[in-house]
Amino acid sequence: MHLIMAKKSKEKSEELRQNPDDDLDDVVDSVIGVEEKVNSGQETIDSETSLEELLAGSAKMVVETCMDIRRGENVLIVCDPTTGDIGQALHEATIKKSERVLLIVMPKAKHHGEEPPTPVANLMRQQQVVIAPTKYSLTHTRAVRQAVRDGARVATMPGITNDMFTHGGMAADFNSIKKRISNLGPYFRRRRIVNVKSAEGTDITFEVNWRDWKLDDNGICNRPRMLTNLPAGKAFIMPREGTMNGVLIIDGSWDSTLLEENIELQIEDGMVVDVKGGQIAANIRQEFGEVAKKLRSKDRENVWTVAEFGFGMNDQARMGGNVLEDEKRLGTCYFSIGDNSALGGSAIVGIHIPGVLQKPSVWLDDSQVLQDGEFILDI
Repeated sequence: MHLIMAKKSKEKSEELRQNPDDDLDDVVDSVIGVEEKVNSGQETIDSETSLEELLAGSAKMVVETCMDIRRGENVLIVCDPTTGDIGQALHEATIKKSERVLLIVMPKAKHHGEEPPTPVANLMRQQQVVIAPTKYSLTHTRAVRQAVRDGARVATMPGITNDMFTHGGMAADFNSIKKRISNLGPYFRRRRIVNVKSAEGTDITFEVNWRDWKLDDNGICNRPRMLTNLPAGKAFIMPREGTMNGVLIIDGSWDSTLLEENIELQIEDGMVVDVKGGQIAANIRQEFGEVAKKLRSKDRENVWTVAEFGFGMNDQARMGGNVLEDEKRLGTCYFSIGDNSALGGSAIVGIHIPGVLQKPSVWLDDSQVLQDGEFILDI
């Protein structure tokens, strides 16, 4: 684990960079010649300059718009070896706002929800702002929950890549997304029956407690005890346990996979009772089955709970096989299977995987919200 204190001088920041390609450059010299190396090197410099500018622009937006970092605030940036460029860009943007900034490069976790090293968790509790671009999610860790309880505002970016950080959903106007999500609120009020259909064959109905809609995933995380994903942009809720019935066809993405073959889930009384869809369906049955084996016998079937339902609300988000962005794409909706405890449910099972529908039609009671992936409301 590496810890970097804030530095105001640009020269000192540059010392943090390393060039792992020196040996490769020597090989290039001997194989393709100096002239080709010079040309290739110039293209690389131009490309790196462009990427650095894009990273800097996105980092500035996160610091100033999403997190609204103020002078003198304690800020912790947590990255891992896969997200070092993003961590460095955020560090350089943040030290322009506050001198009390730490950048930590921790070892890459093995899976979503793995607790960070104890020194990192302890540091999180001492901050006013935590930004965590990491390969695997820290969102549902005890460390983040404790930091939020202690007053930090936290933005996690599980699975973020340089491309995702600089394009697509991260390039959205988050103030506009906040307004768009807020405008949905009146349509949710006093409506408790949700029906989702699609041309692919989805036809599913369930109940919700309309007061429980979550409308804060808008990218603006500027008050104590707030927690968001970036890129942001969804409105979501826990289906009332035991009420969902029908057929669900996932045709967009599942977890981190862009689907070539649809997944068919048969739902009875809020539980998945059958999964079809070739090899990926077999993989799903195996993955959830292995998790179930680790639970007490009376809890095993809870791994198949339909845990979450939501609308994508980010007009710049792309469907690319990374659920962090896929489920935010405007006009889509998603269902998550597994653990619903974070939303107040009883399924504490340690797995939570979403699948995205690309062009759903959705009704709240008798009022239609989406038609084939297009909002028909004035939002």
